[in-house]
Amino acid sequence: MSGSGNETRTHRIAVIPGDGIGVDVTAEACRVVDAAGKAYGFDVEWTSYDWSCERYTATGRMMPDDALDQLRPHDAILLGAVGYPGVPDHISLWGLLIPIRRAFEQYVNLRPVRLLPGVQSPLAGRTASDVAMTVVRENSEGEYSRVGGRQGVGADEMAIQTSVFTRRGVERVVRYAFELARAQDLPVCSATKSNGIVYSMPFWDEVFAVVAADYPDVASEQCHADALAARMVLAPERLGIIVGSNLFGDLLSDLSAAVAGGLGIAPAANINPERTYPSMFEAVHGSAPDIAGQGIANPVAQVLTAAMMLDHLGEAGAVAGIGTAVDAALTEPAHRTPDLGGRATTTECGSAIVAAL
Repeated sequence: MSGSGNETRTHRIAVIPGDGIGVDVTAEACRVVDAAGKAYGFDVEWTSYDWSCERYTATGRMMPDDALDQLRPHDAILLGAVGYPGVPDHISLWGLLIPIRRAFEQYVNLRPVRLLPGVQSPLAGRTASDVAMTVVRENSEGEYSRVGGRQGVGADEMAIQTSVFTRRGVERVVRYAFELARAQDLPVCSATKSNGIVYSMPFWDEVFAVVAADYPDVASEQCHADALAARMVLAPERLGIIVGSNLFGDLLSDLSAAVAGGLGIAPAANINPERTYPSMFEAVHGSAPDIAGQGIANPVAQVLTAAMMLDHLGEAGAVAGIGTAVDAALTEPAHRTPDLGGRATTTECGSAIVAAL
């Protein structure tokens, strides 16, 4: 980021639209950010990269060998979505998303949700005061490791997948969750499964207890992941900050988005809290190839994801402005996309947000 005094602040953003609806919703998010920049006094230098499944089909690589070097000088990364039929998910994820997360120490996956105006929760009778929670997901180790393998053939074939939990990895993400809870005056709930997973989860619980002792002012508890999933549906008002391992955080964050009205409105961020490397911002939803190219994808999740990016870059005014603009746009049924019961196109929804800014 450059600029000081009366100079206009400039943020250097790498944008990777990706595949499917990622291309459409990222275009709208960039448009909203540019409008916010005009309103709140900053510029964005966008550098676009065509790294995607389409590129993989043509070259055999999701991104080039020097991709990380190209990304490193940027202040942040805005990612659309990756994945398309014909390219296995493990290829698209391990060829682009996960290498960036791990090389840039983006060990916090942050997924806040709230019930937006004009959006109905699938939970009967719930209001905005009932549905507002944030999942802090460990993003660099845990169950998503590459330790293991397959051997044997036929009936004797077997697969071994080893989870990796380090004290450093668990402690830093749990501490991040407690700092966030303290700042927002919310309780912390740890997702565990120590009644069934005999090594990693008791270890997770022990580290959580050690960190919790440093935050006596923050209410905290541990909850088995299956019981926590039930609570998210039956009593979401009891939850604030949820911290979980890579797998549990992944599953529970999708559930929290569904409780808040759908994946199309759920933002997310891959954070390097120390800011040694650029953080990467991507919505919870995927590339949705079944509706790609139809112009009906909901851009709200990616717009709110871009707002999280601006928050990380210190543009608090723009963040508040975008939040208010999204609320104002969704209040009008004509501005809602089909997934929210409306008829607006992706571009029309984005234009309504820009107009509200």
